[in-house]
Amino acid sequence: MNLHLEADEDPRTRQFIDEHNALSDVALRTPEFAEDRDAIKTLIERQDRLIVPMRRGKWLFDFRQSKDNPLGVWLRLPADRQPLPEADWEEVFDLDAFCLSEGKRWTWRGVVTCPWEPTRVLLTLSDGGSDLVRLLEFDAENKEIVTGGFDTPAARSHANWLSRDEICYFGSIDRFSATRSGWPRVGRRLKRGQRPEDAAILFAAADEDVYGFNLVIDPALSGTSADVGLIDIFVAAHEIGVASAYLISDDGRQRRIDLPKEADFQFNHDHCLWRAKTDERVPTGSLVLQRFDPNSETVPLGPERILFQPGEGQSISQMMLMREWCVFIVSDRLRPRLMVLDLTKPNAEQREIALPADMQTAHFRPLYADLHLGDDTLYIVGQGFLQPPTCYRLELSDRSKPPEPVFTAVAPSYFDATGMSSELLEAVSEDGTRVAYRLVLPRQWTRGALPVLIYGYGGFDVALSPNYSGVTGRWLEQGGAYVQAYIRGGGEFGPDWYRSAKRQGRDRAFADFVAIARDLVARGYTVPSRIACQGGSNGGLLTGVMLTRYPHDFGAIWCQVPVLDMTRFHLFSAGQAWMDEYGDPEVQVDRDFMLGYSPLHNVRPASEIAYPPIYIESSTNDDRVHPSHARRFAARLEEEGHKPLFHEFGLGGHGGDGDSQERAARAAMGYSFLRQTIMG
Repeated sequence: MNLHLEADEDPRTRQFIDEHNALSDVALRTPEFAEDRDAIKTLIERQDRLIVPMRRGKWLFDFRQSKDNPLGVWLRLPADRQPLPEADWEEVFDLDAFCLSEGKRWTWRGVVTCPWEPTRVLLTLSDGGSDLVRLLEFDAENKEIVTGGFDTPAARSHANWLSRDEICYFGSIDRFSATRSGWPRVGRRLKRGQRPEDAAILFAAADEDVYGFNLVIDPALSGTSADVGLIDIFVAAHEIGVASAYLISDDGRQRRIDLPKEADFQFNHDHCLWRAKTDERVPTGSLVLQRFDPNSETVPLGPERILFQPGEGQSISQMMLMREWCVFIVSDRLRPRLMVLDLTKPNAEQREIALPADMQTAHFRPLYADLHLGDDTLYIVGQGFLQPPTCYRLELSDRSKPPEPVFTAVAPSYFDATGMSSELLEAVSEDGTRVAYRLVLPRQWTRGALPVLIYGYGGFDVALSPNYSGVTGRWLEQGGAYVQAYIRGGGEFGPDWYRSAKRQGRDRAFADFVAIARDLVARGYTVPSRIACQGGSNGGLLTGVMLTRYPHDFGAIWCQVPVLDMTRFHLFSAGQAWMDEYGDPEVQVDRDFMLGYSPLHNVRPASEIAYPPIYIESSTNDDRVHPSHARRFAARLEEEGHKPLFHEFGLGGHGGDGDSQERAARAAMGYSFLRQTIMG
């Protein structure tokens, strides 16, 4: 089925892209598109937004895009100043100027901080928004690239500092260094000026694993005795969400740490925190704390203490071990509850920190850029679809008073939410399971004719949560409603909610999603012709299935960077990592059930069925989900007499990254499509 479209260099592929891009440009780049694009670009570039800085040394740092810096600029402010937008921020690194000097497009992926010299960092720069990353040593004190410093080739890669002068580098620089999935497996001790392939190998994951990484903890920086030495932990991720951790001795010997393989875990210098994904040792979803003694040759982990055991509708949405505190957020029927535990007090009980009642979701972030640095100060950011993000500071290290969030700042309103409302509802899936979704209503709407955009993902244990967005706000201001769907396959209600839609259970995620569309109709909000669905990556698979399996329940489909051929996804290296999630196409029983829903294989002729309009969006340099999925699906639809809209953006990678103009244009193209379909 159009396999030539898998070859990026085939002239027929380029012709297909150019012809279809021209058609979608004519159809979607309307005057209204231009208005949306310009308005969204202005939103991205606003300089009065909420700033949640990160501290390194005596400085606070922030990265932002602006009209003058559409790719972005890294800024700093003395740590004793209030991090307000109008403060006298000082330019540290101008990404636009750097790209101009190099004649190459890089996008920002953050920095890796050296614990022993916190203003010494590795700039993490993505090649055009792809998964290929360059690590470039930078002196944030003197605001300059380090001459002769670390500068790694663009590859799937990550690194940690081992000392001021060495990093542990994981990079897929060749087939030996990568797993079969194309992600880095070999950790090397890299010195400045040394080629990665010449650096000594410290540890390696197996070829059939997904990737490897390491953790380095210096107890001396945490106030512990300096003679303890570094704690070095290597982690081999066998599947997505399944991993083994090993303590590395000074002589390179590896000792596996006795943790369940299906668990999320974290370490500090003397504790281990983990969340169970099965009931192998404790009830599924439980949060467990153990003492950690890396010098013990026999039992580095102490007795298990269950901090949290989920009830119905509960799960852990975030957890963190700090220097002296354990912090976690419980999602209690999709409402956040913040819990803290003082690790310096034996058998201390966790306490709940009250959050404002109108917070639909919350997350926290340390003030300091590295676990080793500073004190245990947290920023807590709460928001909702109609509530701009509000930031609170939590001073856990000050034990003279009970910990209490202190308001620091609130983001400006990006749209007028007057008269808009948001409510949490439930649909009933075909097997009787109750599926939650959040509906956000515009200011004015007509009952039975409400244009609704439903967003879903439903895979890989990814949990969706409400977020305040000026882009969503523009949709609401134009009279559309927005729905976020918490279907099975996601992580919103814990590991079992996720696991129930893996492999042969995938149909449950699809049934949950269409149940929400039907529930909106049953409640009288709208009709199928006024409902659109949107999703990217695994969510692109979801929307593809909505088209081929439930065409009568939707009026439009917005399918982004999608997985659509369930028989060939594993032939591209990154796809090897998804076989635990979907199944192995080389195994007949797996192939059979995947063929049952594979969108590419379930397209029916236009003479038999009328599909709703579909807009398929991809990126030429998407190296996670190859754009041939989108190309071949569009071609297949056309072969059967349908008329899809297809657009392949040249850059942006899997996440649709880019400068402010490019990001705005992608969103505006989708909105133009929706305006002409469910709003038309």
